[in-house]
Amino acid sequence: MSSRKRKLEQNSIWDRTKVEDLFNKNDIKPIHVDVLYKYLAKNIKQKSWEKIKDFPKAAMNLLNENFVFCTSRVLGAQKAEDGTTKLLIELQDGSQIEEVIMFYDTRNDEKGTGRRRATLCVSCQIGCQMACTFCATGTMGLKGSLTEGEIIEQFVHALDIADISNIVFMGMGEPLNNYNNIKAAIKMLTDSRFFALQNSHITLSTVGVIPRIMTFANDFPKCNLALSLHAPNQELRRKLIPTAKAYKLDKLMNTIKQYQEKTKNSIFIEYLLLHKVNDTEKEARELGELLNNIKCTVNLIPWNSIESPNIDYKSPLLEDILKFKEILKKYNIPSTIRQSKGNDIAGACGQLVVDQSKKGNNKKIKIVDIEDIK
Repeated sequence: MSSRKRKLEQNSIWDRTKVEDLFNKNDIKPIHVDVLYKYLAKNIKQKSWEKIKDFPKAAMNLLNENFVFCTSRVLGAQKAEDGTTKLLIELQDGSQIEEVIMFYDTRNDEKGTGRRRATLCVSCQIGCQMACTFCATGTMGLKGSLTEGEIIEQFVHALDIADISNIVFMGMGEPLNNYNNIKAAIKMLTDSRFFALQNSHITLSTVGVIPRIMTFANDFPKCNLALSLHAPNQELRRKLIPTAKAYKLDKLMNTIKQYQEKTKNSIFIEYLLLHKVNDTEKEARELGELLNNIKCTVNLIPWNSIESPNIDYKSPLLEDILKFKEILKKYNIPSTIRQSKGNDIAGACGQLVVDQSKKGNNKKIKIVDIEDIK
């Protein structure tokens, strides 16, 4: 499924590639690009570059004439009982996406360990072409991919609500199908001169776009990879993830082994549990065999209900989840049961969806002033 070509008139200041190109064409020294982003990152609340000291007038004029601080805007927000906050973002062409801020507290007062952190779940596309049968985003189809500036802008919007320390590319879209822009965004976010997020606090999730997994390994060996597996055999995986037809399970697992040989990283295996579909003892044993030589942690994700006439699954029973986890333990495979965040505002895993036909008046999310969320 191909996406339409987006018509974009404004340039985001966070689109570093465009800034570099413009400066280069006008003989502005590259060092001034770094000066710009160092200033913006340290003075994010100002939402302006006008007060940069010792900045060439020609460069300032180019920025003022060709760029804006943000091309997107927050239309509204929802806050769940657990604090999870979902933002509805309108892009400059009227398209809409969602991003989610999740809060975790792992502090242990007795041991003095752990921390409170805010994790941002970022979208990389408008919709998704992977069409996973259990995912709300997949029902949208692919409407387009986000620019590097639009990806960074989600982080900028989130900073108005919380100090973000972790980012997961697990929102709308398949990150490896928009890789160049994801790559540019990660570089900006992790650069010690700018936002300085730790590479180990960045996680990219993919259903398994085999040709780009090793590219990611070479570019970001210290970032985390999460594989949306959801089935232990090719037949079942094709039913759940139609694109698995092109990315066969045996080749995918071989690529994961190559990834681990290159990076030495453990990976996250995301396994969405669907009642009587992939959560039985049979699938648990098959998964144990499949991951026998893979260094990983399996995230067991109870399916979150979705309001869609085309999706007819049921959430797993707690006893089946615990039994599945116990079987994996017998194969010496560590696993966790994912704590659902934002389920009551449709902000949990697989629930992000925006009706693009209702631009500017979307009823999927309650329109609340962002000041009321802070």
